[in-house]
Amino acid sequence: MQQSYDPRNDELQVWINGTVSHRHEARISPFDSLAQGGDGVWEGLRLTGGRIFKLTEHLDRLRRSAKALAFEHIPSDAHITDAIAACLAANDMHDDVHIRLTLSRGVKITSGMDPRLNQAGPTLIVLAEFKSPVYDDSGIVLKTAAQRRPRADMLDPKIHHNNLLPSILAKIEANAAGADDALMLDDLGFVAETNATHVFHVKSGVLRTSTTRACPEGITRSCVLDELAPALGLPVEVGDFSLTEVYNADEVFVTGTMGGLTPVVSIDGRAIPTGPVTASLGKEYAEALATQGTVVA
Repeated sequence: MQQSYDPRNDELQVWINGTVSHRHEARISPFDSLAQGGDGVWEGLRLTGGRIFKLTEHLDRLRRSAKALAFEHIPSDAHITDAIAACLAANDMHDDVHIRLTLSRGVKITSGMDPRLNQAGPTLIVLAEFKSPVYDDSGIVLKTAAQRRPRADMLDPKIHHNNLLPSILAKIEANAAGADDALMLDDLGFVAETNATHVFHVKSGVLRTSTTRACPEGITRSCVLDELAPALGLPVEVGDFSLTEVYNADEVFVTGTMGGLTPVVSIDGRAIPTGPVTASLGKEYAEALATQGTVVA
């Protein structure tokens, strides 16, 4: 199992709609939209050296997702940033922290699906934990799952929503196969992403990754494509790639806020070599994490 409990979080304080509570006492209502139907949006943030990496980009995606779900009330970026600062201060956190930011439609007046039952405004949750990148630096093993990623006319992946059942079902498959994570395909059989990260592969010096047709618009993914790869002079190709193409890649790696940039060493029993492109991008990403970001105080 890639993740384990960190005892630094024994006395964790959680921020929920302005109230800071111990991890064992923090509560949301059973009438909250999260409990009623997974009706919420979320972001994962990383705090390194007192800076939150790509905070503006994460808040922009949260707002886009909430707007797409027709949330009537969306807190301002300033309000959310103040909430994050308050949570970090309550826990005396400055480094090696993962922040789970969740915004639900809020508490309903009675149980039910209809958003018109939400009349009390949204629920904002800031859960900050001491958490190092969750993947092993030596590389991870992937197993292709039967569970597919939906296209936009089924459930648009551009909505970063809290309904994670497809990912959980894929992760169950990976666990049963003894793999670290699941590789997920789209409805046409092309590689989409894993259950938790975006997938890149390198072939003949070209960095390749899937379109966002059936996977979220990842913040770390964009950082690699728009900043790190150009800085290293790497040509980039975004498109549809089959399993066969990924099996035969020179290098494969995954990206995500919780795990960073991690090499893949095996997919479905096919050994994948580690190489210089992954190493160079990983070094650039670590440098960006250490030097860039928003100071929240």
